[in-house]
Amino acid sequence: MTEIFFSIQGESSYAGLPCAFVRLTGCNLRCVWCDTAYAFEGGTEMSVDAVVARVTEFGGGLKLVEVTGGEPLLQDDCVPLMEQLLAKGYRVLLETSGSRNLDRVPREVVKIVDVKCPGSGMAEQNHPGVLLQLAPHDEVKFVIADERDYRFALERARAIASRNAVLFSPVHGGLSPTVLAGWMLRDQAPARLQLQLHKLLWGADARGV
Repeated sequence: MTEIFFSIQGESSYAGLPCAFVRLTGCNLRCVWCDTAYAFEGGTEMSVDAVVARVTEFGGGLKLVEVTGGEPLLQDDCVPLMEQLLAKGYRVLLETSGSRNLDRVPREVVKIVDVKCPGSGMAEQNHPGVLLQLAPHDEVKFVIADERDYRFALERARAIASRNAVLFSPVHGGLSPTVLAGWMLRDQAPARLQLQLHKLLWGADARGV
């Protein structure tokens, strides 16, 4: 476990809501723009029960929790963790790359699948069938570094937008959000422009927020 904290959800259609975050350690990818490389190694060993107990300490309210990483599905106990959180009445979000099979993830979990564009250097790691494993409440995110990434994302967005919410997120500090917005307006892209709200609130290098 890298960190557990309570903050404002910065991404997805749940952006702006108070949310508990559970960040598991380890990742099988090395995206060139990664902003959470500190989660690749280290961390603290915790039982599923201990993690759930820590989350419940944040109190009731919206009972929204995100399991993230790194890549949380690398750890076998990720699924039992999500199952326990669901059993306690939490709405569970899972932030996962497009590289992992989702067949063991409980259907009730809101899967936010970060499909890798060419600019990440990891596009070849996208799981070929992952978008077919999504439920209607799941979401697909593309982090976009340049116009080539945008074209890659737009093609896929047009194929899936009738089934799932699609998020286009510019690389923070790289691609201008204004430029990305202009492309989306020009092409009537079937996607939501997403900025990383937590970085706007607390800065790009802040942890535990």
